[in-house]
Amino acid sequence: MSADTAIRIKALLAGLLGVITELIGWQGWLVAIYAVFMAIDWITGTQAAKAHGEWSSEVAKAGIRSKGNTLGVIFMAFLLDQAVYLIAQTGYGFHVPLNGTIFAPLVLVWYIFTEAGSIVENAGRNGAPVPDWLAKGIKVLRAKVDAKGEQQSESLDQTQPPEGWEMEHSASEDAEE
Repeated sequence: MSADTAIRIKALLAGLLGVITELIGWQGWLVAIYAVFMAIDWITGTQAAKAHGEWSSEVAKAGIRSKGNTLGVIFMAFLLDQAVYLIAQTGYGFHVPLNGTIFAPLVLVWYIFTEAGSIVENAGRNGAPVPDWLAKGIKVLRAKVDAKGEQQSESLDQTQPPEGWEMEHSASEDAEE
């Protein structure tokens, strides 16, 4: 392969990644990474179960349901971020960072580390040598995401609505005034 061909291929890949990023954004890449990790976990988990004579269609179905439920939580986190952002835009007394990305990125990264830990466990069960520091590092990073999530929740707890506005305030009360 000539140098010109290599440069053209690199330019094509960079352009393609740029277009994809423009379409799905940085959070879209987290979703893509999570999807790949989910697939790898499913494959390695199935291999480990079959290798140990433990494969069961009921357990497999439960695993698929569990993964489906995690997708539901991720979708809910995206919607919650959007709802909080829209409410914050109306001036109800709190500010949200990064255009309202409070929950979804942390939820996605937490699930990515969860899947990574499961992949490492499955690989070990499948006979692959897995460095202890890798499994430990994944646990440490997941704990850091947990801590960041707690910090985010506490910062939201410090937010106060505008004076005279309570959470119980409703549109029907406005009509009565």
